[in-house]
Amino acid sequence: MKIAFGPFILDDETRRLMTAEQQHHLSRKAFDLLVMLVADRPRVVTKELLQQRLWPATFVDEANLANLVAEIRSVLGDSPRDSAYIRTIHRVGYSFCGDGQIVATGGGGQPDRPACWLEWGAQRFLLPVGEHVIGRDADVAVSLNESSVSRRHARLLVTTEQITLDDVASKNGTFHNGTRVTSPVALANGDIVGIGSLRITFRVPAPFDSTETRVVG
Repeated sequence: MKIAFGPFILDDETRRLMTAEQQHHLSRKAFDLLVMLVADRPRVVTKELLQQRLWPATFVDEANLANLVAEIRSVLGDSPRDSAYIRTIHRVGYSFCGDGQIVATGGGGQPDRPACWLEWGAQRFLLPVGEHVIGRDADVAVSLNESSVSRRHARLLVTTEQITLDDVASKNGTFHNGTRVTSPVALANGDIVGIGSLRITFRVPAPFDSTETRVVG
């Protein structure tokens, strides 16, 4: 899968980190760590869990993990004091705080065709294949300027097979047909998505349509 953030594209299948100008080198462990943090964004991943994933069944000094984070920040041009991508939660762990977007693959302009949409009053938010953040910020895919909505509230992942909704540690919660979302849930045509106090209707054309709701994971 390819994830775009800032000027970078991270491709975990070909193990490349690229910008339009060049490919950027990371050591094997540093690349693995970046993939883990991006995959778990925006959640905080503890140091203990990262060490278990990177060095299974092996004791390593915590400084090794800090060195990998420093390597990633150096390549990304990130700063620990004013983090655009890697945030340190002291004595706990790290999180990826950038806005990653899935880069859809395929030909014929398919990625840009709306795969589904959200309806809120007279507004319609068209969503092509990819990842879309819902929130109060003006720069997110689905911008809702309401006080009960967090700046980055929820996330919709649209693929050619399914559409899933997940909460992004919002203050007032994300809901699926009245039930609070605590893990990614697949959406079906006509589902009601609750974003804080707002109720939004999810719509999808026939190829995606399903009467079955499935929890992902």
